[in-house]
Amino acid sequence: MKFRDYYEVLGVSRSASADEIQKAYRKLARKYHPDINKTKEAEDRFKEINEANEVLSDPEKRKKYDTLGANWKAGQDFRPPPGWEQAGGFDFNGGGMNGFSDFFEAFFGGGGSPFGGAGGFSGQGGFGGGGPRMRRGPEPMEAEFAISIEDAVNGATKQIQLRDASGKTRSLTVKIPAGTTDGTTMKLAGKKEEGDVYLKVRLAPHPRYSVADGNLIVRLPVAPWEAALGAKVDLQLPDGSIKLSVPPGSQSGGKLRVRGRGLPKRGGDRGDVLAELRVVVPTQLSDSEREIFEKLASISRFNPRSAA
Repeated sequence: MKFRDYYEVLGVSRSASADEIQKAYRKLARKYHPDINKTKEAEDRFKEINEANEVLSDPEKRKKYDTLGANWKAGQDFRPPPGWEQAGGFDFNGGGMNGFSDFFEAFFGGGGSPFGGAGGFSGQGGFGGGGPRMRRGPEPMEAEFAISIEDAVNGATKQIQLRDASGKTRSLTVKIPAGTTDGTTMKLAGKKEEGDVYLKVRLAPHPRYSVADGNLIVRLPVAPWEAALGAKVDLQLPDGSIKLSVPPGSQSGGKLRVRGRGLPKRGGDRGDVLAELRVVVPTQLSDSEREIFEKLASISRFNPRSAA
């Protein structure tokens, strides 16, 4: 039975207050509500968000959920404690109803809908209430899936191939929503005899960008006269290019910040881009260029070693 970390779904810590949980829920619900966001990924995400809020906003349900202890990690198989099989007639063999995950149905007894008026919980004694018997389906698969920084920011559709335990190769179409974060788990529903696939997204190393706390660091070469006099230079970002102003007197190693154009963060925000300046000296000079540099050397009083 697959298990999702509800705290991770809402992007809050496990010590989060009720107000913090509600704030995170409202922000995500606005972003992924089907009336606003028409993508299939948004519909699935909206269901996850509502299911997480259904549990974490209710003190009793949250208390029961917290008893899972070490099994909290997202993507792990949920193994109920001994004796639960007789707690209310549940059959922990897969399935799912009313839009809730298998974990929710087994742990909280199902009933209702996360989008309905009364809150979507049956109230039939938590672990009791029965419900339809669920048949064992095909075993799910788990895999890691590397995406580029550009795909995380802009979204993309990729074709991948996975080999299951029996050696069978499955070809899958993966739709990566814009704003996907590193560590996100995506569920791809299986067809017929195939089990569901859980893909954990990882960011692939990038030839231009390095990553630090959601910010992107990129080296920006500038000419000596651009650094000395100031200039507007082109800077390529994951979602397009901009004209960046280099202030007069800029030094090699200095950083210029471009706010809100870095990596997606949980909750819908984005980090920044830090352009690290590198003053690059031409290695081959024309006669006129050499003459200008020689003239500068003869009249300039600047001594870079005196400032060191």
